Amino acid sequence: MASIMDTCWLYLIKHFSDFQLACLGSFFLHESVFFLSGLPFIYLERAGWLSKYKIQTKINTVAAQEKCIIRLMLYHFGVNLPVMIFSYPVFRFMGMRSSFPLPSWKVVISQIAFYFVLEDFIFYWGHRILHTKWLYKHVHSIHHEYATPFGLTAEYAHPAEILFLGFATIIGPALTGPHLLTLWLWMVLRVLETVEAHCGYHFPWSPSNFLPLYGGADFHDYHHRLLYTKSGNYSSTFTYMDWIFGTDKGYRKLKALKDDQTEVGSKEI
Repeated sequence: MASIMDTCWLYLIKHFSDFQLACLGSFFLHESVFFLSGLPFIYLERAGWLSKYKIQTKINTVAAQEKCIIRLMLYHFGVNLPVMIFSYPVFRFMGMRSSFPLPSWKVVISQIAFYFVLEDFIFYWGHRILHTKWLYKHVHSIHHEYATPFGLTAEYAHPAEILFLGFATIIGPALTGPHLLTLWLWMVLRVLETVEAHCGYHFPWSPSNFLPLYGGADFHDYHHRLLYTKSGNYSSTFTYMDWIFGTDKGYRKLKALKDDQTEVGSKEI
């Protein structure tokens, strides 16, 4: 496994510069993972497949889905790519590299665990701030245009929000100066998590069914369908911040009520 990884990485650093890999390579990887993981949920919704796992019964119109995709392309090329390019010197200064040796899995796992903890903390407070009256009206309401989210709505947001909450994602790597491989793995995990949280489906195989404190689609879908002042559930990946500060009480009460109704229904059968 290590030799295959080494061979693939050697090919990359031989054919592309550090700048090309860190900026253009990261952008291409992000776009590939984001759209390949998010687009299937559009087709699931349109075709009505696996509808029993859909959290909300409402279906987004084709026009609404297309609007999301067009805006996303504008935001990605107009905001995300420039940010990657202009932040490159900072990452380099902090020690990011693409050269050999590749980091050990122990280093990779410990750094990514740190990124998740730090990102959850910063994202939670940033998200709560965005739900204050003025910022919600002028910034965050763009993201909440989709009360019934689907995978690609994960990154549908005002450019200011992309920068504001994006800071939570990049601050960890910016502080630690990781190997580019670690940065890519973090980016892939973060993209897959946020797409899953916005997918609108809760499957038997959803991560929230297996990972303690993991939010997932059911947790975040509740946030989208409630009035912004009462939604709660501000967490990013793991929900401990909402639990600590009591901003998930409404969700937990509703979930307990549904579980009680399911239990009563099964007993009657």
